[in-house]
Amino acid sequence: MFDVKDKIFLVTGAAAGIGEGVARGLAEKGAKHIAILDIDVKNGNALEAEINCKYGSDIAKFHKCDVTTAELDAAFDATIKQFGYIDVVINNAGIMNDGPDFYLKALEVNVTSLIRSSLKAYNLMRKDNGGKGGTIVNISSIVGLMQSSLLPVYSAAKSAVLQFSNCLGAEQTYSRTGVRVVALCFGTTDTNLINGHVGAIDDVIENIIPQALSRMPKQGVDDAVKGLLVAIEEGQSGDTWLITSGKPAENITQTVKDSYANLSKSILN
Repeated sequence: MFDVKDKIFLVTGAAAGIGEGVARGLAEKGAKHIAILDIDVKNGNALEAEINCKYGSDIAKFHKCDVTTAELDAAFDATIKQFGYIDVVINNAGIMNDGPDFYLKALEVNVTSLIRSSLKAYNLMRKDNGGKGGTIVNISSIVGLMQSSLLPVYSAAKSAVLQFSNCLGAEQTYSRTGVRVVALCFGTTDTNLINGHVGAIDDVIENIIPQALSRMPKQGVDDAVKGLLVAIEEGQSGDTWLITSGKPAENITQTVKDSYANLSKSILN
């Protein structure tokens, strides 16, 4: 079992919502340091101050960071300069907005930047490249496990995250590099991601989305954080974990593998 205590963490999208809860949860479990990355300067600085006041100076450090820019590299580099390594990178930053003026930025945040961050962490951590190993946690979604007409861009992005994480974390790669990769699929969680405006590809769908979200079973941030910590502590590389509806975190790796095996039958046989 992986122990959070005395580990160095870097968390994107960590000034609010699930990311904020994760930063607090890691501090409570004795993390040595949490690099908090977010574009929200006010809440990021407040969270840094709160954690350091409660758990000790230098436990948390806020880095103003738009993950689609060089600020991401700067936050990595600053943390490495201070501590020499990072044990765990949690790629949590995300945008749920398929609107015509937002979808390209959303794809940059949800997919491109997540892959950039993962590969930067991967190359820093690789045991076969002088690193000490480590863990990458990538946040997918239940929409990566299903098909929905309401959010095709967001669904595509989260499906990409799931595939990328499963493939990067494959046993043959993990056994060589010592870099564990775990994918998490959150269900509808009570954060600003769903409580704010959710743009859609057209006005008809945009009017349907609030009603659809209101019918979905929801969980609180605390439920999501609790499940994430279980997945970090117990997950194996290449795993997929489902955290939804306030239920205990569930390892659904075999279900995902079986589904892809079924899809590929006609191709590989």
